[in-house]
Amino acid sequence: MRIISFCAEGIENAANKGFYDWVVDQDADIICVQDLRAQEYDLQDDKYFPDGYFPYFFDSPDSVNGVAIYVRQMPKAIMTGLGFGDRDIEARYIQADFERISIGSLLAPMAEPGQPEQLAQKAQFFKLLQNHLNKIRNKRREYIICGSWFIAHREADIQDPSSVIDMPGFLPEERQWLETLYRDLGYVDAFRRITNDNDEFSWWPDGDRSKGGLRTDLQILSSGLRNSTEYGAINKTQLFSNHGPVIMDYDIELK
Repeated sequence: MRIISFCAEGIENAANKGFYDWVVDQDADIICVQDLRAQEYDLQDDKYFPDGYFPYFFDSPDSVNGVAIYVRQMPKAIMTGLGFGDRDIEARYIQADFERISIGSLLAPMAEPGQPEQLAQKAQFFKLLQNHLNKIRNKRREYIICGSWFIAHREADIQDPSSVIDMPGFLPEERQWLETLYRDLGYVDAFRRITNDNDEFSWWPDGDRSKGGLRTDLQILSSGLRNSTEYGAINKTQLFSNHGPVIMDYDIELK
């Protein structure tokens, strides 16, 4: 099974840059897209609904974010939101449930430098998300949660660590959240099961791919899937947004 995850920073702009032309050639079973910046009813062109996929969207009321998931096989159910109340407004989540596995597309909240209120909101969201991920560990199903987490785990995930010291996205408390997720809750960074290279980045906030890269676009697995990864890559050749699509292949059959 192949899953592609991509933060579009505006799906219409990414489409105009060729995202859909590229992604339909990748033979993905599931495509997770975040940060649509458009309502589903705005997307009238057929290119937003590629043949062979069932598309599902979770819009934002003011079109500032929004997420989507495209699946070749019709899911048993679709879930939207995480039940966090107001915290869901700062983030977006859609999940496709199959017989034994659920695939989620997540857009986590960002925090800009010098914005303590945004940072507090982000911290509250991740506290709630940690509780949620801890709770679902007891369910008899596995999870792959794909998306833009806007947190880099280690210095190997930062192109220039000195440039992000004391900056949101690489704060000690944010890095500790991922550490707890992996170490204590048993979740797995799928890409790091494939490679430990320290030159793999997926987000360049200023758009310059020669500097300032971070690996914050993740596909995170529940513990029962830790040995399922077969291949992983970040597409850095095409410029559909300031994020590169993350491509992961798994030894998993959807049922």
